[in-house]
Amino acid sequence: MIDAKTRDAYTVTVGIECHVQLKTKTKLFSGADNDAREAAPNTLVNHIDFGLPGALPVLNEEAVRLASKAAFALETRPQKFSKFDRKHYFYPDLPMGYQITQFDEPIIVGGQVEIIVDGQAKTIGITRAHLEADAGKSSHPDGKDYSLVDLNRAGTPLLEIVSEPDMHSAAEAKAYARELYIRMKYADVSYANLYYGNMRFDVNVSVSKTSELGTRSETKNLNSFRSVEKAVEYEVNRQIELLEKGETIVQETRGWHDAKQKTFSQRSKEEAHDYRYMPDPDIPPIVLDEAYIAAVADDMPMLPNDYRDIFRKIGLDAKVAEDILAVPETAKRVARIFDMAGAEHARRVAFWLLQPQDEEVEATDDSADSKGSDEQLVALSDMVASNKLSSTAAKEVLTELLKTGDDPAKIAESKNLLQVSDEGEIAKIVEEVLGANAKAAEDVRNGEMKAIGFLVGQVMKASKGKANPALAQQLIKKQLGL
Repeated sequence: MIDAKTRDAYTVTVGIECHVQLKTKTKLFSGADNDAREAAPNTLVNHIDFGLPGALPVLNEEAVRLASKAAFALETRPQKFSKFDRKHYFYPDLPMGYQITQFDEPIIVGGQVEIIVDGQAKTIGITRAHLEADAGKSSHPDGKDYSLVDLNRAGTPLLEIVSEPDMHSAAEAKAYARELYIRMKYADVSYANLYYGNMRFDVNVSVSKTSELGTRSETKNLNSFRSVEKAVEYEVNRQIELLEKGETIVQETRGWHDAKQKTFSQRSKEEAHDYRYMPDPDIPPIVLDEAYIAAVADDMPMLPNDYRDIFRKIGLDAKVAEDILAVPETAKRVARIFDMAGAEHARRVAFWLLQPQDEEVEATDDSADSKGSDEQLVALSDMVASNKLSSTAAKEVLTELLKTGDDPAKIAESKNLLQVSDEGEIAKIVEEVLGANAKAAEDVRNGEMKAIGFLVGQVMKASKGKANPALAQQLIKKQLGL
């Protein structure tokens, strides 16, 4: 185990390559279905995916549009000129013997992502992002002496986003992975479902005692924010332990064993020259003009930072804002209500719809299926603001509203939840409560204001929760001569 002093003597450097599956109907270069989530192995393939001789790829125009949208989500613009290359390597899940990718002229160059760690903002640079066709999937059944290949994923359009080596801790790596995830989700370029591998993270880690970067390892195919964090932590400790023993770090590709929470060696890491890149002769370059780029920019939806600005105006703290952002339909609804009815109602609705997120459980957009309209939520919020409903009763009405879509006032009336704001009626209850709780009443007279909360509670109990608590407190003070 590495002690803190030894660990602090090393500079940790982390870079992340993120593979984002684009949400096209068909694959990048073939007409095969691109949704392999529930498909039987090797059923979504055609002659191009199998790499049959003479098969000619045709570029999917929608993939180019989605990649262009991703550029704006990364705070840059798509390149006007980009081209495809062949990256040669020989795995069973790559029938053509090469991958079609972009080498020296990618569709995205530059960009940035801002993260917040321990309350501090930090900007992570984007080196590039390039389009490429995914490989198939190899699996290795336990206890068997063979491997299986599924080519359903072969040819799926990927956008590989390469960060600068700007992260220096596991926490920063985790925050970056999450921010990239929500940006791609809000930009609507990917389903961004981590369970199905719509986004996968390759994490490069090195440690060094000098200003020179150390030898890096690459841990591939991480599909959760926690595994990104834990893989970085493990690699940092593993590499420091080796260096402290006088051993050297091997540049290699490693896998992640989630059950054991450790990385393991897979193969030595190739360099660029090992892939023998060459321009793909079958696919023309992508040439985008200003009109095309402007049209994509005009079509961009609101992004996470746009919502964060709105949530700040509403007065939500950062943690609440991030929990709301995790469910896009909720974020959109809160923003709409802010535009429609202002900060007070938007804030109240935000807390009603808030679902604190387990960062490893993919958010479900339950609010997308809810029956209540924005107008009904504002009406319900207005009932609370005008003291017609208590906050507790409002939550009961809300549950029914989202289930049925019925009018909130009718729901409140049918459940007998409307607050009593008739001063005369509440005054009688207050008088009875003060008579039955003489000591608490005397305590309030003597300045012990904590006791007034008890008395208000007794009034609420006697009125079966219908009394307006603010009015009840006011009448208690009045009857005690305060």
